[in-house]
Formats: sequence, structure tokens, C-alpha cells
Amino acid sequence: MSSAIWDPVEIISREEMAALQAERLRDCLARLAARVPFYREKLGAMDVAPEDVRSPDDLAGLPFTVKQDLRDNYPYGLFAVSMDDVVRLHASSGTSGKMTVVGYTANDIDMWADLAARALRTAGVDRQDIIHVAYGYGLFTGGLGLHYGGERLGATVVPASTANARRQIEMAQDFGATVLCCTPSYSLFIREQAAEGEGNLSKLRLGIFGAEPWSEEMRAEIEARFSITALDIYGLSEVIGPAVSMECQYKQGLHLAEDHFIPEVIDPSTGEPLPDGEVGELVFSCVTKEALPLLRYRTGDLAMLNHEQCLCGRTTARMSKPLGRTDDMLIIRGINVFPAQIEAELLRTDGLEPHYELLLERGESRMDDLTIRVEASEELYRDGDSAYAAGRKLMMSLQSRLGVGCRVEVLAPKQLPRSEGKAVRIVDNRQV
Repeated sequence: MSSAIWDPVEIISREEMAALQAERLRDCLARLAARVPFYREKLGAMDVAPEDVRSPDDLAGLPFTVKQDLRDNYPYGLFAVSMDDVVRLHASSGTSGKMTVVGYTANDIDMWADLAARALRTAGVDRQDIIHVAYGYGLFTGGLGLHYGGERLGATVVPASTANARRQIEMAQDFGATVLCCTPSYSLFIREQAAEGEGNLSKLRLGIFGAEPWSEEMRAEIEARFSITALDIYGLSEVIGPAVSMECQYKQGLHLAEDHFIPEVIDPSTGEPLPDGEVGELVFSCVTKEALPLLRYRTGDLAMLNHEQCLCGRTTARMSKPLGRTDDMLIIRGINVFPAQIEAELLRTDGLEPHYELLLERGESRMDDLTIRVEASEELYRDGDSAYAAGRKLMMSLQSRLGVGCRVEVLAPKQLPRSEGKAVRIVDNRQV
């Protein structure tokens, strides 16, 4: 698998990168102050001028942007260009409030395609590959981002979107797909359906999975079931979409497109910057976007940064696989835990499948109770005693490793719902 450099900026020195970031940050601040009233007011209140910025370290003195700011200025209040220059809109689902609307100029679209091509190249994709894109198309950025990136790279792209799983298998098999792009949970559903129908996916060699947190244990499960290399891609619509960062074959963190999106990790409680190696909330300043440049956007995603050169030769900063979201943290009887931590323990337990849900209920003592509902393999479920023992083992493992007390229900195979997009892992039945 080759992961040749797509853009020389991927191997410049740290000093050169810092100088480039400072220059682009100054230009971004000037545009925000001139064109976006929201930012003009914030920067004016802090008495910040673009020429005050000398290095990326000066970001710490600038204001944050949060998702609610986009909702408060819905739909176009944060745009830095007129609507005559906006050629495309994307948006979040709006399940927890107003949609967050993202605009793109023609130059933004061109940049996004180039960054997606860079990400695919980082993963080892080349012109000979046939890329099966099973992310959703539409307002969600996943499908179109990788689609245009694959075309920019010169590979063959199949815009499968979120079709029926058996249809996905038929297309991947008949068209000779070598690269699969979808959520990690959906990949397992596709593999499950292929096994039932004896679908031949032997030409697949690489999977590019994102849009939901997934553990190293889930990676091992996917790689074993498909006999492929599974790599993580990261992005969010407010920043641009997929291709904000991408893993290379060494799997030592996701390479960030930090020449366009300056990364920080902050303490979620205090907002103070954290050093490399410490887990905190990811923050991005989108310094080159024309339609929606954002300053210190708090993503809610938890990760850590690494600025050391990678074994692949790239010098760009890397982020860890996202560990979860600040709003996904569960507090079970005083213990903080993330779904990905539970997933890791679950997949270490022999005989349990990677299909699970976390059921939250309010107990008699008004404390939160957690029940893990997980499917057993066919072989394990046929032996009731073994299934019970596996559930007991998982329960004890969570108690000893994470300090989390819970119940475990081991279900028959294929009892939990499957999703064509992001898996619904948490079922919250607590009364507000």
C-alpha cells in the first residue's frame, strides 16, 4: 500500500507550518472583522487586531465559536460572502435544535476536493482503485466529500450512498470495489449480510471509516472479518466535512490538514490550551474557507495532538482517534465513562458480537442505571450457560477496569436494529 505525498505542504518543517498558519490566521481575522458582524463585535470587545497575531500560539487570546452561535445566526448570519458567491449548502441534521448551515464558494468546493484527495492518498488510495462510497449523499457531507476527492485523485468512484445492504454487496462485488467508505458499524452490517448471501468481497483491500467513534478493538474486528486494512477518517460539516484528518498505514494518529484548519486541544471546563499527549476538546480555526471561516470552533470531540514527524514522512500534526464527545460521556453512579470504552471491553469478550446498545434508566435511588444489551454469536448463544458466562465476564471486566457497575443482557444474534448510517448506541429512558 502506497501513501505518497499529495501536497508538498505535508512535509514542510514545523517552523514553516507555523509561519504559514500565522499568515493565514491574520488574513482570516481581517476578513471576519470586515464581513461578519458577529466576529467584528467579538474581536472589537477583546481589542484584537489582525496584525497582533504573530504565531498560532496567539490563538489562545482569541474568542471561541460554538455550535449555538451558528444556530443563533441561522441560516446565513456567519457567512463571510454574499449569497451570490455561495454555490452549495450543507447542514447538520438538527436533531438537537436548529440545523447548523454551512456554505461553500466554488473555491471552497475546490479546496475540499483537493483535501479529500489528499486524505485518500494518505490512506494509500491511487488511480487504480474503485471506491465504493456508502456514506449518505445530501445535506450530510460524508458522501459528496469523498466522492469528489476520489475523482480528484483519478480513482473510480461508485456513489452507492446508503442503499439496501444486499444491494451494496451486489454493487461492490460486480464493480470490483477495492476501497469501502462508510461508518464502521455499517461496514459490519454489510459484512454480515454478505456472509449470509455468500457475497464475494475479496477484492476489497482497504476500508475508510468515520462519522462515529470506534475503538481499536472495533478496528481489529473489522479487519479480521473483511481481511482488509481499516483506517479512520475525521471531519465535521462545520469545519468542511470529511478530510479534516486521515490515518496513514502506520495507524499512529490522523494527519490533520493543519494548513487549512489550525488545531488546538483545550480543557473542556476551563478553555485553557492543553499540551500534546493530553486528552481534551478539539478546536479548529478554519482560516482558508471563504463562505464560512470559523474562529476557534469547539467541536465537542475529545482527542489529543501529536506534532512529531510520522513514520510515513509527513510532518503535519496528528490527532488521536476521537475518544468520544463531551456530550456523550455517561455518568454511571459517579463514574465517568464513554461508549467507546465500553465497546473496547465488549469486544475483548469472546463470543460477543460488535452489535450492542447502552440502555440508560433512572433507578429507584435516582441514580443512573446502565444495561448493556449485546448480541451473542450463533455458537455462543446455542449454549445458554456459555452465553450467561460471557455476559458475566463482561460485567466483571467493566467493574474491574472502568469501575462501572451495570447489567448485561446477552441476546440472540440479529436482535438489535442495524443502521445504514451512524449507529444508535445509547437508548436514554431516564425521566427528565
